[in-house]
Amino acid sequence: MNIPEQYQIKSLIHQNSYLVDGELRPWSGETSEVYSTISSTPNYAPTLLGTIPTLGEKEALEAMDAAVNAYNKGQGLWPTMKVKDRIACMEKFVAQMKTKRDAIVKLLMWEIGKSLPDSEKEFDRTVDYIYDTIEEYKQLDRDNAKFEKNEGVYAHIRRGPLGVVLCLGPYNYPLNETFALLIPALIMGNTAIFKPAKFGVLLISPLLEAFQSSFPKGVVNIIYGRGRTVATPIMQSGKVDVLALIGNSKSANALQNEHPKSNRLRLVLGLEAKNPAIVLKDADLDLAIDECIAGTTSFNGQRCTALKIVYVHEDIVDEFNKRFATRVDALKFGNPWESGVKLTPLPEPDKPQYIQELIDDALAKGATILNEKGGETTENYIFPAVLYPVNKDMRVFQEEQFGPVIPVLSFKDIDEPLDDMAESNYGQQVSLFGSDIKTLAPLIDTLVNLVCRVNLNSSCQRGPDVYPFTGRKDSAVATLSVHDALRSFSIRTFVASKDNAYNNAILNNLLDSKASNFVSTDYIL
Repeated sequence: MNIPEQYQIKSLIHQNSYLVDGELRPWSGETSEVYSTISSTPNYAPTLLGTIPTLGEKEALEAMDAAVNAYNKGQGLWPTMKVKDRIACMEKFVAQMKTKRDAIVKLLMWEIGKSLPDSEKEFDRTVDYIYDTIEEYKQLDRDNAKFEKNEGVYAHIRRGPLGVVLCLGPYNYPLNETFALLIPALIMGNTAIFKPAKFGVLLISPLLEAFQSSFPKGVVNIIYGRGRTVATPIMQSGKVDVLALIGNSKSANALQNEHPKSNRLRLVLGLEAKNPAIVLKDADLDLAIDECIAGTTSFNGQRCTALKIVYVHEDIVDEFNKRFATRVDALKFGNPWESGVKLTPLPEPDKPQYIQELIDDALAKGATILNEKGGETTENYIFPAVLYPVNKDMRVFQEEQFGPVIPVLSFKDIDEPLDDMAESNYGQQVSLFGSDIKTLAPLIDTLVNLVCRVNLNSSCQRGPDVYPFTGRKDSAVATLSVHDALRSFSIRTFVASKDNAYNNAILNNLLDSKASNFVSTDYIL
């Protein structure tokens, strides 16, 4: 197998430490092997990448205690620190992070099978996200660097941290989406316990020292192990103030239920979606097919924002299917570093079998595979199958497939897809393809009340990161974006003072002395 030298696995990564209370604590106990489904030999065999600690309840609770102590009932160094000083810590971290680009990009390819261009994009986008968050936080602080007066009461209103955050990221964007939770949580003054995803776990290793050296002790605690083993006791302690999770709603519900005072638990969740494409009869077919290809097959459909079901008007469905199936078959499958590759090995060893089960179920209930390569299976992949006609009795209609299979339905009346969306458990986004504004206008007015983003003649996506990212029903709780995430991980809090000479003198002294980090009208440049 011809693997370019710069992407070869020349030495294993044995992550034999974890970060708690500012210390990289050595671990000599049980470890778990980390494998890639990508083979590095001519005869197929998964590739061993390294090992990680298999921590237990004791280590998990030590990490939690470190985060609790660093917050220290709101008196800790980090939550009371000046905004400009927290920003300086974050700038120090991202400067060190940038030096690890090559190592992290390489691990993104091996651990989760993400193509080289997409792995580079994920890293660069994450760096940009951190810088954008810093700038947005500066602007937020500038806007709050003032006093208001109403009904004889002065108020100095800012946003304060919530406390201790348990952060659990997803395997499909183990750097970007994890940091979209962790970075705003930290910069707002919260302390955190962070467990990397099951796949994409070693790519955090190059950043451990950066986390250790950039933030005060106990502010960031990074632990490894099985979610049930380490996350459950942390939640059961009742000391977690925010559950920040991108993943599965079953996991989110299970963890919420472990918290003894769920009414006190703030949730920031990015969960499943079954985003539909709706192709109207007046749609530009070339454009619709281009966007549906991108929406259904980018990163093998392993995105919550992927198009997971395609509705096409009956007048054009035959032409759409013919051209769409041909385009899917033309996509290049290969290893992530190969030029022009669009489809790459799946990181989950059992995913091809699951996708095959969906295909078999659909075929048994009346669907056919429209593309010649559909369902072709290798040790670590199953080629995307375009299934048509799909109906509501099929598992591929009901379940979020999160992988390479594409269900297509035809419709005559627009109420058919609208009814399905209204009945769905999910409500993140939709892609709408058409051109007649008399048709589009009322549809848009309806769709914005069913999902949180309507993509006009374009595939669903998260970015740009300045735009709100959220969902209805089982798809999300709270809103993530550069702007909104700072608010999701904070709460409005303020100092109020009646307008009289005694209080006003005290406030003036507070401002002149700069003794308080909260009561301040300093303007951050």
